[in-house]
Amino acid sequence: MRRLGIDSGGTFTDVVLCDEDHWEIRKIPSTPEAPQNAVLEGVRCFDGIDECPIVHGSTVATNALLQKRLAKVALVTNEGFKDVFEIGRQNRRHLYRLIQPRRPSLVPSSHRFEVPGRILSDAQEAEAFDPERAEAVAEQLKALKVEAVAICFLFSFLNPSHEISMARILKRHGFRVSLSHRIVGEFREFERFSTTIVNAALLPIMGPYLHSLECEMPKRPIGIMQSNGGRIRIRKAAEEPVRTVLSGPAGGVIGAGTIARSLGLERVIAFDMGGTSTDVSLIDGDPLITTESVVSEFPLKVPMLDIHTVGAGGGSIARLDQGGALRVGPESAGADPGPVCYGQGTALTVTDANLFLGRLLEDRLLGDAVRLDAQRVEPLMASLAEETGLTPSVAAEGVLTVVNAVMERALRNMTVERGHDPRDFTLIAFGGAGPMHAVFLARALGIRKVVVPENPGTLSAMGMLAAKVVKDVSLTVMLPADTALEVIEDHFAALERAAAKDLNEEGIPETTIVFERSLDMRYEGQSYELFVPYAQGFIDAFHRLHDNRYGYHRREAAVEIVNVRLRAAGADPKLPQRPQRKRTDASPERALLERKCAVFEGRVVSTPVYERRLLQYGHVIDGPALIVEYSSTTVLPPGARLRVDAQLNLDISTEAPPAEGCGR
Repeated sequence: MRRLGIDSGGTFTDVVLCDEDHWEIRKIPSTPEAPQNAVLEGVRCFDGIDECPIVHGSTVATNALLQKRLAKVALVTNEGFKDVFEIGRQNRRHLYRLIQPRRPSLVPSSHRFEVPGRILSDAQEAEAFDPERAEAVAEQLKALKVEAVAICFLFSFLNPSHEISMARILKRHGFRVSLSHRIVGEFREFERFSTTIVNAALLPIMGPYLHSLECEMPKRPIGIMQSNGGRIRIRKAAEEPVRTVLSGPAGGVIGAGTIARSLGLERVIAFDMGGTSTDVSLIDGDPLITTESVVSEFPLKVPMLDIHTVGAGGGSIARLDQGGALRVGPESAGADPGPVCYGQGTALTVTDANLFLGRLLEDRLLGDAVRLDAQRVEPLMASLAEETGLTPSVAAEGVLTVVNAVMERALRNMTVERGHDPRDFTLIAFGGAGPMHAVFLARALGIRKVVVPENPGTLSAMGMLAAKVVKDVSLTVMLPADTALEVIEDHFAALERAAAKDLNEEGIPETTIVFERSLDMRYEGQSYELFVPYAQGFIDAFHRLHDNRYGYHRREAAVEIVNVRLRAAGADPKLPQRPQRKRTDASPERALLERKCAVFEGRVVSTPVYERRLLQYGHVIDGPALIVEYSSTTVLPPGARLRVDAQLNLDISTEAPPAEGCGR
């Protein structure tokens, strides 16, 4: 039962030990230049766990993409198609800009090569593969000293023989290779090329990182969190690192889903605010999956949890732009130098603003391991106030208002802009900074209920321990929706055999594997598809989904099945059961630490501070209040009411009547 969950973030690396009946947590400052150092230090915090399995969520691939620090790669494809990746789509990001900025190309023209050979759309070979030309290309690649090669042949997802032959030659010459039919088994050449090239560009980065973890911890089974919410073995992640691009945030969504199920909540918004960024995701029964994402301008066609990320976190830097307007983020102080109050930073951050307003305690970060220095913040906040013509307190609240506006847009993107009413959802807030801002954001969106779980600052690492072993596979079929079910079933059976083989290699017994079937469907002539669970009446389900998404449906129109899609998953990991607690009618005064001055809406308010670990089921607290714990601080503004539920979550009503004021 003993397992470690490790979430490597931009500011802190969270390590969680799951035992049979309890959790132990640690937060270690991240080491961005060598992220494995913080991981290893976190593991060393616990004794007697030399062979304890690990599930690790890494930001190495994410940061490499965001910072464009990628390996030197080449592309090998069919004759006449080497510029598919360069041409891309005709989408215009800026509709009225006459000269559109060019999308960054990972593979310059000099690094794109063509080899004779052609597979047609019916999987038949129209032109034989040319091994002599392939050998010549390998020699040219050696001269260019590329670090990895993406192999993308047309219709290889139907017949991969040419890609396999090319890979065999390149491997013999010592190259790392990324094969498109293994990464994306679907049509749409540009997206398939882009995803395979990104995978190739990450191979020389993720491979050595994961190899170093294996070498440092040889006795431990290590699983890596995928962007789709499942986990895979470390060697598979090293071969297909593009599947780990949203590795860390995915753990948070799984953790929030686990909390939601335990509370019987169907519709929740997962709100994860860390030190560098904020991740927002919708859970409507199950976490939403997307098969088409854009990360740092690169289209990726692999299954991912549908997560919207913005550069807004506790370490986001506040500054005035050229027009004198206050901006917050996306630049972050990160782990080094960190916010000003950490002792080394020189740029004001969101954390500094919260401390200045009295919403953080100087001696309560990570227990008493980190002491915040409010005196370092004061002159910088005074300087910002002078530049803006405001008082220091108003300037500090302005910083929080701006960063909240950035996060509110992200929440609206996942709800209002997709046809969902946020008032129908519960906000689950976590991450080190999430509980400080959650109630303010919920009020802005009309959300009536916020839930803050225990140890919210480490929920992503806990979620990784709740992740199953998952394999997503798909195949483009282009069939009429009224095709005989036997034909569709045959395609699913082939995918199930391939997925079961992969899960068997992960150590998952075939008898425990659960298959989830789905279809990508559209009206004939449309360019994009909807994701529809495969069940009786799937055509009617498609019409309903289309109506919900686009406001209309056409039952008289022909419907097409574009892709068959399969998710294969192992059994749910066993987690410690939360003990049943007795309700108390006692006052929470026993958990009261002190009263301090905090600023809310321009008013200085005497605010009680409570120790969360001393709160019990049934305790009720009216805002304003601060609830402090090891991994986070929850800010309860005036007018909000908190109840501690049977699982010791903080159940916050954002519309509760205000208590008797104690402002001054």
